[in-house]
Amino acid sequence: MPIRRRGPLWHYRFTIAGQEYAGSTGLPATEANRKAAERYEKAQLELAKQGRKAETRRDFATAAGDFITWCKDVEYRQKANTAERIRVSFASLVSFFGDMPVVSIEAGEIERYKTHRVQINAVKDVTLRHDLHALSLFFQYAQKMRWREGNPVREVSIPSDADAVRMHPLSAEEEKAYFKGAFEVTDRAGRRNLYDVAKVLIDQGCRPEEIMAATKCSFDPESGTLAIRGGKSRAAKRTLYLTAEVVAILSERLKTEGPWLFPSERYPGNHITKLNNSHDRACREAGVSFVLYDLRHTFGTRQGTELKTDPFTLAAIMGHANLRTIMRYVHPDQPQQKQAMERYAVAMRRRKMRRVK
Repeated sequence: MPIRRRGPLWHYRFTIAGQEYAGSTGLPATEANRKAAERYEKAQLELAKQGRKAETRRDFATAAGDFITWCKDVEYRQKANTAERIRVSFASLVSFFGDMPVVSIEAGEIERYKTHRVQINAVKDVTLRHDLHALSLFFQYAQKMRWREGNPVREVSIPSDADAVRMHPLSAEEEKAYFKGAFEVTDRAGRRNLYDVAKVLIDQGCRPEEIMAATKCSFDPESGTLAIRGGKSRAAKRTLYLTAEVVAILSERLKTEGPWLFPSERYPGNHITKLNNSHDRACREAGVSFVLYDLRHTFGTRQGTELKTDPFTLAAIMGHANLRTIMRYVHPDQPQQKQAMERYAVAMRRRKMRRVK
């Protein structure tokens, strides 16, 4: 039986094997909510056919809490960074959708969320992309839990990789100014965490979390190597061949207490996890603006465009599983592209001359 209006809300009623099932969808009885109410009825019908108890109407905030717990404890228990990124995205999603019923969220509401994030919160494409991917995962989970049918995120556009990835490879002048500021900030604090981490990032191209979580036993000063134990993929497990400056930095850190190369003073027994505040102070003093991860981008760009490191080797150094990802870190400028074409033209002329002979 189709949904029907009872008072201010949509209600459902159907019969299976002589037993009647009826209840409220919890949705206002407006035409705008008709499809959502019909989806809710369908979900209750499927549950009844399976002999399962009908689900109560789920508001987004409550459902999001269950989803985030599932991500952290089950789906991404081996990928803490992924679970944390989803949790961060859901802070803004819960703030926007709040007590809205999960079944009532359509593509239109998601488009309004996109507008809100871009115009009100002024977020960049990369942040919006993370939010929408997290929301899409949520709706896939909601379908499995019989909270609703369909994934409305599939009906909206998501910023592409090229548009979403924010990268700022540092120039030589920016690098010099930043490390001067980083040294002054760490010198005043009596700790060299920021300066040392930043030097490792720009010299080795590793991820910030990889070096901050590095243990003393993973560093071999004799061979000048650092073993990265884990990460986003199998390719992330690799051995870094260190520059002399990085070997000196890490060797000095072997003198600290505990198993970590970068132990946390705030949380004894743990390693440091963030350097945002000291990084921001260093940027202000240097008159530059970029995120700490851009030091990794800078390494990749210099390897690819200045040193001409082949993409296969660069992917292995940076711990990427595919070449599509490594292309994000290579930013050849116009003069370099022109020089490449000039070399190509010379090579083609030589080939033609050999054929004539």
